[in-house]
Amino acid sequence: MSSQNSAPEYDAKKVVVVFVLGGPGSGKGTQCARLVRDYGFLHLSAGDLLRAEQTRPGSQYGAMIAEYIKDGKIVPMEVTIGLLRNAIQEALESNATSDKEGWGNGHGRFLIDGFPRKLDQLFKFEETVVPAQLTLFLYCTEEVMLKRLLLRGETSGRADDNIESIKKRFRTFVETSMPVVDCLRKRDVVAEVDGTKPVDDVYDHICQAMNAKFHQISTS
Repeated sequence: MSSQNSAPEYDAKKVVVVFVLGGPGSGKGTQCARLVRDYGFLHLSAGDLLRAEQTRPGSQYGAMIAEYIKDGKIVPMEVTIGLLRNAIQEALESNATSDKEGWGNGHGRFLIDGFPRKLDQLFKFEETVVPAQLTLFLYCTEEVMLKRLLLRGETSGRADDNIESIKKRFRTFVETSMPVVDCLRKRDVVAEVDGTKPVDDVYDHICQAMNAKFHQISTS
């Protein structure tokens, strides 16, 4: 990555990014899987990248990431942004000759799920990697999210799917992530979706927002 901060590394006309934000258990992963299928985006989950790095042999960040996740705290942004940037670059390189719509010759489409979680992450990612073109915000009551996460915790094996970690994550989301949504709202790049509705209804709403924004995505 260039040391100069004059421009992001990628051109937003070629590298299309959609942020997918919402509290823990709001349905981000479920909806991202459908968008991957129907719109040809690659799904990058900040949480999944961090969990993978946490268990990667020889990782210098593994123990630190584990401690932050266990405490429901936000991992330092340099680590998360670095993992996202590496994943974007790897996907662009591996699809360099792809004929899939939206891919090939330096083009790509990415859903970034669970990021940015703080304003400084948003600003740093935009400054050094690429600005997002749209943010999907799945809003959901804490009661519904808690019920979903406790159910998921019965089979997920995730260390943070327990009631103590979940409540910390709720608090962190409200205190640090809602200002990100508010900032993006002011730019008029947020599509707000009621995540408490049935899964199909939520997806219908998301598709309306995606079609309105991206009906003219160019691969030229």
